[in-house]
Amino acid sequence: MSTDTTASVSTHILDTSIGRPAPAVAVTLAARSGGDAPWVTLGGSATDTDGRCKDLPALPEGTTHVRLDFETEAYFAAKKQAEAQQDAPRVRDSGAFFPEVAITFAVVPGEHYHVPLLLNPFGYSVYRGS
Repeated sequence: MSTDTTASVSTHILDTSIGRPAPAVAVTLAARSGGDAPWVTLGGSATDTDGRCKDLPALPEGTTHVRLDFETEAYFAAKKQAEAQQDAPRVRDSGAFFPEVAITFAVVPGEHYHVPLLLNPFGYSVYRGS
């Protein structure tokens, strides 16, 4: 939850190759106060069955930049293994072309930032949601 002196962040992942949420993706949250300040890892979480991270750490006062790191390689490996067990039609290589995705964005105090990741094996997109 944001306050007058802090911002807050939430995220979710949609696997656009199957039109479903991406569960069990590890997400790490880092923050810094100013463009020249060092990144401080605040903690992490993993997406639930709805592809959402509901327990990301709070941002400290003075945060101006946030980075979300999504560990996508393990998700795609598990998905590929599940497809192989189901004798699903093979799609070229559905491995992890992007083994991780790092999203960096600026924040201001008092605002909430919902930053969804739209993911598929060969691309991704992000936006500021609501």
